[in-house]
Formats: sequence, C-alpha cells, structure tokens
Amino acid sequence: MSAPPVVEVQGFDFWYGATQALFAVALDVPRHAVTALIGPSGCGKSTFLRSVNRLNELIPGTRHRGDIRLDGASVYRRSTDVVDLRRRVGMVFQRPNPFPKSIFDNVAYGPRLNALAREREIPERVERALRQAALWDEVKDRLDEPGTSLSGGQQQRLCIARALANEPDVLLMDEPCSALDPIATGKIEDLIYELRGSYSVLIVTHNMQQASRTSDYTAFMYLGRVIEYGATDEIFRNPRIPETEDYVTGRFG
Repeated sequence: MSAPPVVEVQGFDFWYGATQALFAVALDVPRHAVTALIGPSGCGKSTFLRSVNRLNELIPGTRHRGDIRLDGASVYRRSTDVVDLRRRVGMVFQRPNPFPKSIFDNVAYGPRLNALAREREIPERVERALRQAALWDEVKDRLDEPGTSLSGGQQQRLCIARALANEPDVLLMDEPCSALDPIATGKIEDLIYELRGSYSVLIVTHNMQQASRTSDYTAFMYLGRVIEYGATDEIFRNPRIPETEDYVTGRFG
C-alpha cells in the first residue's frame, strides 16, 4: 500500500461489558483515499468505526486494548482532547440527523463551536462545505430554511457538509445510504468518489456494489476480526481467503 496511513490500528480489541466485539484488529487507513469496511451484520464494522473517534466511550461498560493512531499519535492517550479528536475525525451516521437549525447554521455550527474561523469568514466556509457536498446549487437560495425541510438525501448531504466544514483529517461514514432511495444513494456515492484525494474516508457498507464503486481499499470483517484487507479490485476479483470470496460473491452474509 503506497499511500501513507492517516490512521494506524494496532492489535485493537474491544469489549461491551463481558462481550468481546473486536479481536486484534490491525490495519492502516491510507491518506486521501476511500477505505470500505464490509462484512455481515454484527461482525464489528460499526464498533470499529466508532472506536476511531472514541464515540464508543459514550456507552457504559466498554473497554479496549491495543491502540489506534491518528497521524502517528494515539487517540487514546490521556492528553487527547476528545472534542478536537471528533472535529478531526468527522462522523456521518446511517440516518440523516440535521440539527433543528437553519441550513446555514447546521453547517456553521462546527466552525463556530471550534473557533475555526472568524464570524465574517463563516459564510465562505459554509458555501465551500456545501459545494464540496454537492448541495450548494440546491440550497443557496434557502439557507435560512430549516435543515429538516430538505429531502432525506439532501439532509444526508447536509450532514456531510456539516462534517466537512470542520475540515477533518478523516471522515467516517456508517452506512450513509441505508435510509435513502436509489437516486439519493447515487448522489452520495458520487460525492464519496469526489472526496477521494482531498479527504481520508472510512465507510461501512453492506452494499458490495457500493464498496466496489466508491472505495480504493476494502477490509472484510468477520466475527470481530479483519479477515482480509487490500486494494478493492484485488478483494473483489482475486480474494485470497475463501470466506472473503464467499461473502463478496453473495454465498453468505
């Protein structure tokens, strides 16, 4: 893998109470590329994704062993500012979750909260994020309207713009199209494809076609472990592990 890693995962185990969900996960997430996590339901994909920005810590009784590094520094070191970590590692969830604010204020929220720009610079940052999310032309005359007034697909792109406004190092996406219709899904997939080269994207998806279309690298997870990881073309055309071939060809999962 030639691209330098932005995230390095080293022997990472994770527990919910007494139940172990992740086992010795180890992989490097390349910078400025799209990496897909695939695998059957319950295999640990979302648990792993939420470990990168420590969202799992909001659940009582969780613990981990091993390490996850962002730009070479452990996200679990005691000095980590978790708020800043979640700015640097943005998150887009399965279902759109716009704030009960205007379209403009949804996107401006992060830069204002994190003091990333002066107030007079906020409009330019909002426009840039909305353009990156391929939403500007649809909402530029409606910025004062509630974010919840948008369609489902537009709301999801608004949530992506909200994350991009913080200029994150990594963008995590947990099944971002699962609640969307095929047309909206296509727009999100086009957007993910366009983000490569500018952002490091880590996406969880059950959709094999989506993984093959949008990602540069793919990790197959099964029973809490990364079974196989490599270039997407290799994973789908020439998998080394029988379980990987069975999954990507639809024999199970």
